[in-house]
Order: sequence, then C-alpha cells, then structure tokens
Amino acid sequence: MSSHHIVREKQEPALYIHNLGNFDEEYLGQILEWSPTLIVNSAIYEKVLSLGLKVDVILNATGELAPQENTKSIMGPGDEYNTVLNYLISEKYSAVNIIDEQKALSDLAFYLPKINIVLFSATEKSYAVNTGFSVWKPAGSLFLIDVVSYFEATNLMQKDEREFEVVKDGFVEFTFATEYVFLTEKI
Repeated sequence: MSSHHIVREKQEPALYIHNLGNFDEEYLGQILEWSPTLIVNSAIYEKVLSLGLKVDVILNATGELAPQENTKSIMGPGDEYNTVLNYLISEKYSAVNIIDEQKALSDLAFYLPKINIVLFSATEKSYAVNTGFSVWKPAGSLFLIDVVSYFEATNLMQKDEREFEVVKDGFVEFTFATEYVFLTEKI
C-alpha cells in the first residue's frame, strides 16, 4: 500500500541553517523529509552541499561560492536573522525551522507575530506558545522554561529553576497573561 502526499509550496516550514554545529544528520533528514525551502548561511554552504542537499537560497553569498542551479541569493545589511526572517515574511511563509547553536528564541521575539519559529540546536528544540496551548506528553518528559512571568500549567511539576517535568501521561496545558511563553525540549 503506498501513500501519496501533496505538499503545496510554503505549506511546510522553511528551514534556515545558520550553523549546523553538532546537529544530528538523521534528525536533519527528518526535518527535510517534506522538502522545505532550504536557506543556508554562506559560511556553511559548502558543508551543506557535502551532505548532498539541494539549497534553495544562500544568505550573503560571496563571489567565491559556486551555487547550484536555480539557487537564489539574498543579501542584507546587519543581522543575518533579520535578512532571512524579513525575506520569509515577504515571501508569505507562515513558519520556519532554524538550526543554530548560539541563538535564543527570545532574541527573535519581534518576528513571532509574523512567522512561527522553531529553533533547534544539537540537543534542544525551542518554540513560543500562546496561552491555552496544550500538548500530549508522556510522564517524565521535560520542559525547560525561562520563567520571566507568571504562568500556570496542568500536569507539570517544577524540578528546579528552569526545569519542569510532566507528572503523568497526558496533556499539559499552559495558561498565562503575557504574549508568549518560550518552551524548550530536549531532542
């Protein structure tokens, strides 16, 4: 029995690779499974090519790079994240996955009303949620939450300053008065 999936352009989150670091190649393959638009920082373009990936957009390409056929180049002054996120928003993308070892999701909060962002490092996945967000998790699952404002959560117990553990198999629901809460999970 075969399964056929029709994926419309821009339906899946784009993927911006700022820095791969020690990111697991198998997990990268899972993120790339639905063939998202792939944007890479020019500094890691050769590394991404060596993985056999088709790059759609290069950020701040220099004359030294030999882009693949049909690869677009975007340039921007200042912060590379501003250039990529403004490009994606202008192209009507609703979401982006970002791989980087250094960036904090709170640094990108300005863009959250315009585009959903999931930030991956080699060991963690961070995302912003609105009040009322709920997700099913098995008992023992951990969330790292920077507590910057009061929030309530069902089925969650605080273990230390930032670490919260799911008490029993089931839904965890978050309620708060601020615009977002930033959740981080181990991957």
